Amino acid sequence: MNKKKFFNKLNFMLILLGLFLYVSSSISYESKSLYLSKSNNILPLTTSKNANNEKKLINKYKETEKTSIKPTFSKTNEDLKIYAGGNPVGVKISTEGVIVVGYSNITINDKILESPGKLGGIELGDTIIKIDNFKIQDSKDLSNKLKKINKQEVNIEINRKGEIVNKKIKTIKVAEDESIKIGLWVRDSTAGVGTMTFYDVKNNKYGALGHPITDNDTNVLLNVKDGKLIKSSIISVKKGEKGAPGELKGIFISEENPLGNVKNNTQCGIFGEIDGNKNYFRNQNYLKVGFRDEVKEGKAQIITTIDEEGPKAYDIEIIKLLPQDIPGPKSMVIKVTDEELLKKTGGIVQGMSGSPIIQDKKIIGAVTHVLVNKPDVGYGIYIEWMLKDAGIIN
Repeated sequence: MNKKKFFNKLNFMLILLGLFLYVSSSISYESKSLYLSKSNNILPLTTSKNANNEKKLINKYKETEKTSIKPTFSKTNEDLKIYAGGNPVGVKISTEGVIVVGYSNITINDKILESPGKLGGIELGDTIIKIDNFKIQDSKDLSNKLKKINKQEVNIEINRKGEIVNKKIKTIKVAEDESIKIGLWVRDSTAGVGTMTFYDVKNNKYGALGHPITDNDTNVLLNVKDGKLIKSSIISVKKGEKGAPGELKGIFISEENPLGNVKNNTQCGIFGEIDGNKNYFRNQNYLKVGFRDEVKEGKAQIITTIDEEGPKAYDIEIIKLLPQDIPGPKSMVIKVTDEELLKKTGGIVQGMSGSPIIQDKKIIGAVTHVLVNKPDVGYGIYIEWMLKDAGIIN
């Protein structure tokens, strides 16, 4: 091996070591999504606490360092232009069926009975779709259907990670209120504040968040029955510190007049159409799209809102590109370098999820996660993945 090849290899290993130090932490590579609940509590919708996840990403980069990223778009998309977002939006969604988020023991005559649902094989994260062929609309409907059916055993149809499963569950009748119980805690909706990524005026479609909305107890992706996109405002900022992610605290504005709907919730964000004031988004930057093969490591900017002044551009650096064959919210590692943003927020904070990433005057991606123990460092997703899930490109 000649000296030039040796030093090139040594330099690459030092780069990998630098990335390892960026993402390492005393709490094993934990990262959090940047979605914020309306009640201003953090919703850890895509929290990752597995150290192997981050190591696999680095190893994958090492294995593919000499492989060029092949474009997956046609020539007709090369001049595609969309409005870059950066403005805060509220999200309210209802789920298809109800999600099981916990078990509940039942007390009858001072005797504690274990959850029939648990004993019958219902798992946390399962979505209850039907009971005895009656479709379940929401949590209240589940209680009403059980009382109406009034049987000692019911057939429950569930969706378990995309597979339809049926379980026979025994019921318990509570004499005090004549209710029928199966010992499960369920959830049928969620709400929060995130950031708009883009709006395509030609197709009247938008994309936001850059990562999925998942149940904060079970981490299961929520299947959307219906949803609303709502105008929102940032009222305060909690600065991020090592081990304690910051957050943008937001409120909903004009819930009765939503901006649009939420039709899809995928690994790459939320997507839908604008029903309200389309001019609300036309004040943003109208930019060409930068596809995966155009993105490079180095200087870039994010557009985000941290106060009443509205969307503003802040400097970042793309530390590493993480080649992906399958769409996902972790496409690149980014670092905030803007002194103003660092002073006000500490870097990336929850609520910034979906903030567009701009490079060479093109929209190339969106912010998705922050590293818990390195608040100025986080992840971004390629805009190409979001455009596909929005149905704008193939």
